[in-house]
Amino acid sequence: MKGEFYRLARDWHGYLSALAFLALIFFAGTGVLLNHPGLLQGEQPAPVETAFTLAPEQITELRAAEEPGRELARIAATHGELAGAYRSGDLAGDDLYVNLQGVRGRTDVTGNLATGEVSVHVERADAVGVANELHRGEHAGDAWRFFIDAIAAVLIFMSIIGLVLFFSLRFRLKTALVLMAGSAIIMVGLFVFAVS
Repeated sequence: MKGEFYRLARDWHGYLSALAFLALIFFAGTGVLLNHPGLLQGEQPAPVETAFTLAPEQITELRAAEEPGRELARIAATHGELAGAYRSGDLAGDDLYVNLQGVRGRTDVTGNLATGEVSVHVERADAVGVANELHRGEHAGDAWRFFIDAIAAVLIFMSIIGLVLFFSLRFRLKTALVLMAGSAIIMVGLFVFAVS
């Protein structure tokens, strides 16, 4: 039974390693890029500034809208390509401020409901910026965030199986435990140093 258990653990460890291999490489690589922001940083795409004037009926629509920020973002998208998904819209008097954020960049839209003047500021991310945003997942879609959570669960489970497998290595168990203890001490020491 013990031998069968360890054989099953090795099989699962191998399958999970194969499943998570590319994701682990991706998140390790983008983790290095996040830690060293200038490493592969090229020239950032220039921001795009555009402006347009709302028609009187559009101003009426915006004043009556339940979410005027979302409606202004929709109107702005008909005048040019925006970057990001709708995040927030704030109305202060006649001024309407809209923010869109996503993996590929961000957009700020400012409109005045008295004059109808609207300005749009679009900042697009380069390839490294996109990779970093995918690593963080904060502005990615629900499907990508679910993928991050699923891969994290797989890696945690794989690590636990790996720990179990250590106990099948009788002649190397002591070395493995010393390495684990050393890793824990280093991590705790660096954590204490980083937060002090």
